[in-house]
Amino acid sequence: MKKIAFIGGGNMAASLIGGLVSNGWTAEYIIVSDPSVERLAYLQHTFGIQTTQDNSAAAAYAEVIVLAVKPQVMQSVCMSLSEQVGSQLIISIAAGIPCSAISQWLGSQTVIRCMPNTPALIGAGISGLFATAVVTAEQKQLAERILQGAGKVSWLTQEVQIDAVTAISGSGPAYFFLLVEAMIASGEQLGLSRAVATELAQQTALGAAKMLVQSPHDAATLRQQVTSPQGTTEAAIKTFLNGGFMALAEQAITAAATRSQELAQQLSQ
Repeated sequence: MKKIAFIGGGNMAASLIGGLVSNGWTAEYIIVSDPSVERLAYLQHTFGIQTTQDNSAAAAYAEVIVLAVKPQVMQSVCMSLSEQVGSQLIISIAAGIPCSAISQWLGSQTVIRCMPNTPALIGAGISGLFATAVVTAEQKQLAERILQGAGKVSWLTQEVQIDAVTAISGSGPAYFFLLVEAMIASGEQLGLSRAVATELAQQTALGAAKMLVQSPHDAATLRQQVTSPQGTTEAAIKTFLNGGFMALAEQAITAAATRSQELAQQLSQ
């Protein structure tokens, strides 16, 4: 069991801390630094962990440093920690910051970059991980243990794949939320109350997601199983497809990946 420092105590850090503690990680082996006294008090009370407002003290204590600050302040935070960083494993959960930039700012090559998504806040997320060449197999396993408290993990072979992960799973929850919004609005137009339309759409989304995860069949097969010839579902699906749904989805996801690349260039300068 390693000593872990979280630099930044926001919601994603809290979800990871909660996962660690619930999975048996000793709370005294976890420290979090954050400028907010109120946030630190909440984290200490909730999880029984150590807290500090001193990033350097937290980093010096730890064998693993989890960078959980906003991308816009990552450079200044990393540069302020460079003297405290030696052999520690560095895990960054900040969007858009490449490993090369983190390594340059910290003076360490032992970096794992992680792209989580917001369902991690309820333990149902998935994170794409990329490790630099010097990260050992043992360190990768340690990173998995830390991140699995927030959901599943998927290792990437190239850092550039982070942009695709961002477009699919990082931004992905919003795509589903948008569809549910449209379903609720359509339900109201068809005469349902907002409460009933909301409950129907939410539970349908939940049930469909569980079927996707638990069924041996892929998404296309599951869709076909619901789509009876000349039935109601077929009428809706045909409308989607005739409206260019597949091409529009591809354009939207590609736009997200492109924007991820642009942000990475901006934030690493």
